[in-house]
Amino acid sequence: MKLVRFLMKLNNETVSIELKNGTVVHGTITGVDISMNTHLKTVKLTLKGKNPVTMDHLSVRGNNIRYYILPDSLNLETLLVEETPRVKPKKPTAAIGTWSGSWAWTRARSRPLNMLPCLQILVTAGCGDNFVVGRIYG
Repeated sequence: MKLVRFLMKLNNETVSIELKNGTVVHGTITGVDISMNTHLKTVKLTLKGKNPVTMDHLSVRGNNIRYYILPDSLNLETLLVEETPRVKPKKPTAAIGTWSGSWAWTRARSRPLNMLPCLQILVTAGCGDNFVVGRIYG
């Protein structure tokens, strides 16, 4: 499960968020979007080295977040379960007896020769630049 999908399930949870500039934001999550932008209500914003400021609503841009501090009472086992299991895409398979770019066919097995286990050998014939390529099928 992606982190942002987990965070999107944290509606109405009270969390603390530390930002990259050292600011700490404490509030109740109203929503998290796919960019990890976090929207909070009843917020206490504490800038580094400053007094806390109280706000009704605050949105934090996702790329400014260093980490979330989750409450201890949060049941992680239920939140980490995916509702929709992933379906692995099936690999496309070549149908038997269809053309698959091979230059030769075998009639006995109805498969192209390039699908059979084979050993390709190079045989030089004579002293010239002529050569013969052959395949041994097993």
